[in-house]
Amino acid sequence: MDDGVTSTPTTAQRLGAEALGTFWLVLGGCGTAVLAGDEVGALGIAFAFGLAVLTGAYAFGPVSGGHFNPAVSVGLATAGRFSWRDVPGYAAAQVVGASVAGVLLLVIAEGQPGFDAVESGFASNGYGDRSPGGYGLGAVLLTEVLLTAFFLFVILGVSARRAAVGFSGLAIGLALTLIHLISIPVSNTSVNPARSLGVAWFAGADALAQVWLFIVAPLVGAAIAGAAHATLLGDEPE
Repeated sequence: MDDGVTSTPTTAQRLGAEALGTFWLVLGGCGTAVLAGDEVGALGIAFAFGLAVLTGAYAFGPVSGGHFNPAVSVGLATAGRFSWRDVPGYAAAQVVGASVAGVLLLVIAEGQPGFDAVESGFASNGYGDRSPGGYGLGAVLLTEVLLTAFFLFVILGVSARRAAVGFSGLAIGLALTLIHLISIPVSNTSVNPARSLGVAWFAGADALAQVWLFIVAPLVGAAIAGAAHATLLGDEPE
């Protein structure tokens, strides 16, 4: 019976929600790229990532806050919206969720005769000859830092107490869709170290050799936004 009392989620429940949400993000976004990319194209892939984070935010966000991304956790902690002591646990849960999604996506994809994760790229990120448009390291680095920073500006803005209640998930999902529309040709879009690692494990040595950029750049961009948000846009009202 509902007694009207809402219990506080336990640490295990929060970490489980983060793992499930990140799993859903990678399965939905990378799964669309791997299994249906030829049919839906870059536009469809961009919307798949946006829809995954939008639906995940409403499904799992009430339990964990709906980060699904180590860069988001770092950005929120830098802005003083999240405890630094919780960042390692969240990041670990996110990488686990993403990697489990990568494993299951690989099993599904290999159900098609002749599928090769290394040859296909398996929705991994890259620069140089691994960038969809052949963009070099510098361009990819700048793109990932810049877009992750603006992703955090959106998240910090729509999750503030002064923001419209109930619309944060929609705004965040649309922001991620826009980010993918901009950067799929550049880097195959990361802005999320967990998403990058979740598929890089299975995409071969070249993907793993370049994944450092898609860990470092999103974390740097998120930290910049977290540190700058209050100065540029003002503190939250008390």
